[in-house]
Amino acid sequence: MSAVKRRLDRSLRAQAGVIFLLGVGVAALFRRDGHPVIRIVHGAFCTGVTAAVLAGRRRRAVRAAGTDAGTVADLHRGIRRGEVPRDPEERAAMRRPADDRLDRLRRTGRWLPYRLALMGLVAAGLLVLGVVDGSVVPSAAFAVGTLGFCWWVLWMRRRSMRRLRTARSAAGSPGEHG
Repeated sequence: MSAVKRRLDRSLRAQAGVIFLLGVGVAALFRRDGHPVIRIVHGAFCTGVTAAVLAGRRRRAVRAAGTDAGTVADLHRGIRRGEVPRDPEERAAMRRPADDRLDRLRRTGRWLPYRLALMGLVAAGLLVLGVVDGSVVPSAAFAVGTLGFCWWVLWMRRRSMRRLRTARSAAGSPGEHG
């Protein structure tokens, strides 16, 4: 299983293959009356768009780290696991993507309360509409699901920031060696 995870982490083609298969499979579940060729073309289009976005993000991460894509995948895996390389150059390479991702999380965090509040308002509005309409169970399930999703977003953000801060401090300051 770890070999599959490593392959998916390093290879954009493997990621695109999984995206294509999942997209066509989900389309087949929801659009049973449509022609299979249309599902395949739609899946290929969505895969192409997603692969382009992933390639752009990967190129940005490679530029930020100053190394190749395979090493960046290893650095991100090390950040997730809390592993710090012994080599000073690898430490500096780990610090750069950690700083980049931490800065992006901070920038997007400015708008996070407003986004979560909007999601809460939508959930509360649908709950009120459900009570007025008489369909309480689906609207309550949506409200609970929305609250669970908001909690998960906050938890993942805190967890990611903690990991990135740990990686940055363990990698040392930019001028530090050892």
